[in-house]
Amino acid sequence: MAPSRSGTVVCDQCGRENRLPAAAEGTPNCGNCGSPLAWIADAGDDDFAEVAERAKPFVLVDLWATWCGPCRTVSPALEQVAHDLAGRIKLVKVDIDQSPRLAQRFQVQAVPTLLLLDKGEVIARQAGAAPAPALRKWVEESVAARR
Repeated sequence: MAPSRSGTVVCDQCGRENRLPAAAEGTPNCGNCGSPLAWIADAGDDDFAEVAERAKPFVLVDLWATWCGPCRTVSPALEQVAHDLAGRIKLVKVDIDQSPRLAQRFQVQAVPTLLLLDKGEVIARQAGAAPAPALRKWVEESVAARR
């Protein structure tokens, strides 16, 4: 199982470094200027429910593998989307080789597989890599259709 990543993120507005846990209530804001922060966390079989399914914002799940070239290509684009939509989504990365139960549960047949969750329910799914603008459009359209 990949451990939950709690780490730091630099505020896109003021440049201040903030510590973020993998799971928490609400959405994170900068302790200095109050701006929404990009929330990126790792999850695995044992902590996916806490990190992803119980999160309040929409959750973009990246089911990936270390050996996958397209996964490495799309990772920076997903992180850009997390920054662009800070406060509106949380990006949760799941290494399928370390989390076989999640790979089976979500019937992953190709990587990367991207899921968009609303309170734990899959509301959109996409396989394959895409550039950041296309990913952002997909997320925004999926969220808008849900409201």
